[in-house]
Amino acid sequence: MSTTASDAASSPSPTGLHQIVIVGGGAGGLELATRLGDKLGKRGRAAITLIDKTRSHVWKPKLHEIAAGSMDIGEHEVDFLAQSHWHHFRYRIGEMIGLDRERREVEVAAFVDEEGEQVTPRRKFRYDTLVIAVGSQSNDFGTPGVDEHAMKLECLADARRFNQRLVNACIRAHAQTGPLQPHQLQVAIIGAGATGVELSAELHRTVRQVVAYGLDRIDPDKDIRLNLIEAADRVLPALPERLSKATEGLLHKLGVVVHTKAKVAEVLPEGVRLADGRVIAAELVVWAAGVKAPEVLKDLAGLESNRINQLLVGPTLQATRDENIFAFGDCAACPWPERGGTVPPRAQAAHQQAMHLVTQIRRRLAGKPLRAYRYRDFGSLVSLGEFSTVGNMMGALVGGSLMVEGYFARIMYQSLYKMHELALHGAPKVALETLARMITRRTEPRVKLH
Repeated sequence: MSTTASDAASSPSPTGLHQIVIVGGGAGGLELATRLGDKLGKRGRAAITLIDKTRSHVWKPKLHEIAAGSMDIGEHEVDFLAQSHWHHFRYRIGEMIGLDRERREVEVAAFVDEEGEQVTPRRKFRYDTLVIAVGSQSNDFGTPGVDEHAMKLECLADARRFNQRLVNACIRAHAQTGPLQPHQLQVAIIGAGATGVELSAELHRTVRQVVAYGLDRIDPDKDIRLNLIEAADRVLPALPERLSKATEGLLHKLGVVVHTKAKVAEVLPEGVRLADGRVIAAELVVWAAGVKAPEVLKDLAGLESNRINQLLVGPTLQATRDENIFAFGDCAACPWPERGGTVPPRAQAAHQQAMHLVTQIRRRLAGKPLRAYRYRDFGSLVSLGEFSTVGNMMGALVGGSLMVEGYFARIMYQSLYKMHELALHGAPKVALETLARMITRRTEPRVKLH
């Protein structure tokens, strides 16, 4: 038997519907599939298929909260099958491994479960319009020891694994009879971008809550140390300098040890060795530095990509070498003429592009000319857990940069996630779920303990 099996999307629809295939169920991909399903799939104007290698979706900027144990996954996880049923698109599981532009087919690998059993065979999906939204991943730049000894926060499974190891480390330290080893309860976070900064601040709070649940032989102030390591000369190097200074000051108040101008030479079994020879002992090492698009996009069917594997797209978000293929979000290099560069990899950009593509694809089906996408920069926000939130907001509106901090900044940060939820579920469901979370958090532990 051939290793390649056909799916309903591999051949023309019996109803002659336009086949729209979206690869990647991240924030942008799922928002796009949901909106297109409601506007086109429900009315029988197109057949929309979402392909993703996992079964569920969690907003990526929330992964640091899951890793720290401060967020209940069940309250925020979106099941792809359920979402597709409610919003009139199809979901197919699998990872894109190839593309045939001439035949207009996406090749998807066989899906194998945790026990090694094949669930779905290798398949091909036919498209009339293809949208690639596979996001990004961290870039370890070939640093020795990363794959063997460091963890990354690229998906829900990564965040869960880190949280389990964190709780186990605390329980192990509490139960042992001998003194703590130098690396025990030490955490090294490599990369002081938004993920690294937010994770270090969230861990400051959650490790103390874990210890408070009966692990009284651990003194959080003496035994636990959080190290934030950055090769650049300041934290949050991609954001305005005054935001970096404010953030670093808050991190120092939390007791986070910040190492700047510190390039990592190697990740060791029990720590990190820097280029200057220093060794930072650590039981848990998280690699949160660098960004690149998945390797599958490199030389994908002759499409043009850059040095970090992003697909090059024009102002309409179409691939430079194929008008039938769109790409957006972190995996696409979209021009930003106002700054002379490309649109930065931010959640707000993926949301804007997804909403723009809803209109673009509808215009494409109607035979109308496509419109150029224009990125609107509303600034940046960084959450330091319940301690504080800092950011620069409304830059595109006031013609400059407005620094915000504290409660107002925290409300603005939370509103970004609410916008994502509204795009997926609508106002009534979001209001009810928000109320339910407020109630349940009063009766459950404030931190995940298992």
